[in-house]
Amino acid sequence: MNGINKIPKEKINEIKNSVDIVDVISSYIPLTTSGKNYFGVCPFHDDTNPSMSVSREKQIYTCFSCGASGTVFNFIMDYENVNFIQALKMCADIGGIDLNINSIKIKDDTKYKELYDMYEIACKLYQNNINTQYGSLAKKYLLDRKIDQKIIKDFKIGLALNNYDLLAKLLIKKGYNEPFLTDSGLVVKKNLDYYDSFFDRIIFPIEDVNGKIVGFSGRIYKDDPNKKEAKYKNTKETKIFKKGQVLYNYRIAKEEARKEGYVIIMEGFMDLFRAYQIGVKNVVISMGTAVTKEQASLLKRMAKDIILCFDGDSAGEKASYACANELLELGITPKIVRLEENLDPDEYILKYGKEKFLEKIKNPLNIMEFKLNYLKNNKNLDSEIDMSKYINEVLDEVKKIDDDILLELTLRKLSNETKLDIDFLKSKLNKKEKNKNEQKTKVEKKNNNMYIKAEQNLLYYMLISTEVIKMYQKKVAYMPTDNYRKLAREINYFYKENGYINVSDLMIVLNDNIELLNTIKEINMLNLKENYTVEEIEDYIKIIKQFNIEDESKRLKELMIMEIDPVKKAEIAQKILEIKKLENEIGEDE
Repeated sequence: MNGINKIPKEKINEIKNSVDIVDVISSYIPLTTSGKNYFGVCPFHDDTNPSMSVSREKQIYTCFSCGASGTVFNFIMDYENVNFIQALKMCADIGGIDLNINSIKIKDDTKYKELYDMYEIACKLYQNNINTQYGSLAKKYLLDRKIDQKIIKDFKIGLALNNYDLLAKLLIKKGYNEPFLTDSGLVVKKNLDYYDSFFDRIIFPIEDVNGKIVGFSGRIYKDDPNKKEAKYKNTKETKIFKKGQVLYNYRIAKEEARKEGYVIIMEGFMDLFRAYQIGVKNVVISMGTAVTKEQASLLKRMAKDIILCFDGDSAGEKASYACANELLELGITPKIVRLEENLDPDEYILKYGKEKFLEKIKNPLNIMEFKLNYLKNNKNLDSEIDMSKYINEVLDEVKKIDDDILLELTLRKLSNETKLDIDFLKSKLNKKEKNKNEQKTKVEKKNNNMYIKAEQNLLYYMLISTEVIKMYQKKVAYMPTDNYRKLAREINYFYKENGYINVSDLMIVLNDNIELLNTIKEINMLNLKENYTVEEIEDYIKIIKQFNIEDESKRLKELMIMEIDPVKKAEIAQKILEIKKLENEIGEDE
């Protein structure tokens, strides 16, 4: 939450109190009332059930499936992919509060200002190049590919001339030197000279989620049999450019995807430009060979449905299969479009036009339809060996799907295909799941430890009640679990400083402490009843004190075994007796 220290705490609270989290979130996703809270389908993971709870009383949201939780600012930051200052400004505008963010310096922008500026300079140089006589051949290449002037302008497409140090000289002239020159990824140093990283290539600028240029991708456009070079070359990873954290065209595609309800992932720049040219703007390109966790997070926030539209050849099919599996592991169940005649999207649109392409997009294969077809490749299903392999592979794939209806439909289809009884297939699937479920049960048992549960429940009520905070202060000297102990300390400090407790206000104060914010999210997910009795709280406190006594007793006994000095041994024995006395008194009223 960069820049938060520049804004008075009172101003932040004024802005937070000027909006209602229920009203704000309901402007993004539909919410329905259930008791005191509101529920909706969480936009931060692939889901169809209303697992996100929004509390008007607490002014926080919590997803009981993926764990997403926070204040109105957190929701806007995660949904819109903006920083804290931008989310604060958006809330201020909703609440009618005047907030001038132009005077607030964002930490990261200041830290990497020189790099951002260098990329702006480079982009303008490349754009200028393509519009000169030296860029005529590159522009002709684009126009021959039916990439028109509007696309060139909208995507800031440029050209690195066939000149090895044009940009390097410009940057040096503007006062940039080591380490910025080589750290930028724009310039390389050989011996004592500087050379441009890109030359004689058409340049596509790459923007981060905030629309800042952070990298380039350069494409060759001349046929030269004497040169053996990659078709595309990307900027090396730098402090501001991490391929796995960006999606090409995210800035433009974001709003379009929300309007349409889906986002399309393609493989190539030309595919994306062709789709954009026919008005399909909700398209992005992954910048790496595999979809990363960060990219999946961006995709989830863009739209509910993710559609893969890769090349129609066998390589595109393999890429679709690999990408689909990557997305499944990251909590996204994609749909897939397969194009006929081995055509890529660029070729398909040029040959068949907008309407036929949109028809393909609006009728994608579900993940298991695609996988059933894919797994049949290179198999003779008249062969018992191949058929057995096919069945086992399908069952392995079905396990990855978190959709009971799709699972049932797939098993029925497999049953019809193979003439095997569906109950047999289900039993086979259940057998494969057995070890996984046993492991899950062990984890759940571990998490249900009575001492852990007592700490969690006590913290839950400390986050909503000053009475419980006072009981903790008076009767609990030590919380056994490290992260719970830290959170209890922060709750106490907040109460001491402010005279009240409010979980959303506390989360804002702890904005940069990821560990404690995650602990609060964990506690919020308990979803306990709001009302408590003093007797319940006393029970939690007694359990915690019991654990502390047992733990200390165990420590002293181990110490006594190791101690050889008889006097010190007697002192430890006395402490053990005192501990036992406390243990006997634990059941009495405090």
